[in-house]
Amino acid sequence: MNNNKLIIFILTIGVFGILNTEMGFIGLIPQIAEQFNVSTSTAGWLVSAFAIGIAISGPITPLLLSKVERKKVMLTVLIIFIISNIITLVTTHFSILLIARIIPAIFHPVYIALAFSVAADSVSTEDEPKAVARVFIGVSAGMVVGVPIVNFLAQHYNLYAALAFFVIINMIVLLLTIFFIPKMPAKKAVTYGTQLRVLKRPLTWISIMVSILFNAAIFGVYTYLTDFLNIVTEATGYFVSIILFLYGISNILGNIIAGKLLASIPQKAIYTLPVALILAYFAIFALGSHVIPMLFLSILWGTLAGISANVTQFVITSAAPDAPDLSNGIFLSAVNTGTTIGAFFGGLFIANLGSKYVIMVGILTCILNILFIILRHRQFNVIKEI
Repeated sequence: MNNNKLIIFILTIGVFGILNTEMGFIGLIPQIAEQFNVSTSTAGWLVSAFAIGIAISGPITPLLLSKVERKKVMLTVLIIFIISNIITLVTTHFSILLIARIIPAIFHPVYIALAFSVAADSVSTEDEPKAVARVFIGVSAGMVVGVPIVNFLAQHYNLYAALAFFVIINMIVLLLTIFFIPKMPAKKAVTYGTQLRVLKRPLTWISIMVSILFNAAIFGVYTYLTDFLNIVTEATGYFVSIILFLYGISNILGNIIAGKLLASIPQKAIYTLPVALILAYFAIFALGSHVIPMLFLSILWGTLAGISANVTQFVITSAAPDAPDLSNGIFLSAVNTGTTIGAFFGGLFIANLGSKYVIMVGILTCILNILFIILRHRQFNVIKEI
């Protein structure tokens, strides 16, 4: 394994550890509610507060730390995560547990943004999408693999075994970073004002909207997938687990495919994705009441969702290549905003029309996104002419 591949490998594990710390708590909410004697909705704030922290700090902390030596920043963030995770492991007070969740959320975007930037900088320009796609495998694994892992540990051992998993993963990444990641000076001494100028570009804001809508299209439906499988598909617990697993594995496959697509045909990939999602959602709407078709459709949908994760990052960073850390931070804020918006409207559709109609959130959001993608393409052409 050459040095560049080793760096990307460590970054992928690091991103897995960071994302697992964020998303893994989803699988622990019932146990935490019982252990700390709070309601399930109150325990849910451990997830919501983390997401809100990311959405707020996403564009800010990567910008503020963009001039600091990168390895030093990454080590600092990992130490903060380890200390916070240890506090969650030993505390007996829910309020302290909540604070220990909010603090790492503020620094979460820094590590993820740096991971994308460092991965891109470690390879040639034409291979940047492939390098970023490999790091995205860690994102997908953290989001869809970490949840069942910590849930398994909590169910078969106890809550503290699951919380210890967060500590162990981040400690492993810290050691790997100390011994195998070289010092990495900030890319260039760009002033904060220069970086913030990317926010004056219409292309940046249109790209942010594209990113928000892609994530709303995915998570507006995925958030309620278990509900859909229980009520519409009427799947047993066994088949629900299989479908969720297939979706997760396909997500990782989509990351790999996206890297190749964005390296060779980026604009075609961006245009084709919402159309493919619309067709997939129509198929789920028509056949979602049958278990076997849903098994195969979950593979298709999961693959498209994995591609979408890479595309949402690409549309923002390619619009602001002169401020990579800031643009990656904006991306993280945009996707968390999209997830929140999508989940909100998904809930409205379910409350007013029924579980089956949550699919309409994905379809309508993709249709709207096609319009913004067309606007984005026109803006790109205007910049090229200038």
